[in-house]
Amino acid sequence: MLPSTFHSEYFAALVFLGVAFGFSILFVAANFLLSPKAPYGEKLSAYECGFESFEDSRRRFDIRFYLITLLFIVFDLEVAFLFPWALALRDLSLVGFWSMMAFLGILCIGFLYEWRKGALDWE
Repeated sequence: MLPSTFHSEYFAALVFLGVAFGFSILFVAANFLLSPKAPYGEKLSAYECGFESFEDSRRRFDIRFYLITLLFIVFDLEVAFLFPWALALRDLSLVGFWSMMAFLGILCIGFLYEWRKGALDWE
């Protein structure tokens, strides 16, 4: 049997989760029951760019879109590693500093490689 302190510590979190789950079910049900169901012409018209589509939306994309996206994710993760490192820089020794410099150097070499290969050129 678990001690009673276990129950008292997590009771508030369980109540919060129950209330959040209840409200989410309530809001979804209210939206389903109260929303208008009859679409009209203005609602079904083109809204993204202002004119009707002229091609199939399921056509193939150029691979450069995916390549740029992957490069963005890699360099975005680099920044995600830099924030905690910068906050803890005073507590780190020189080993921590130089290990981050090595990490940044490897990323810069990768960036230069991608640049030289033409991955960032848009024709």
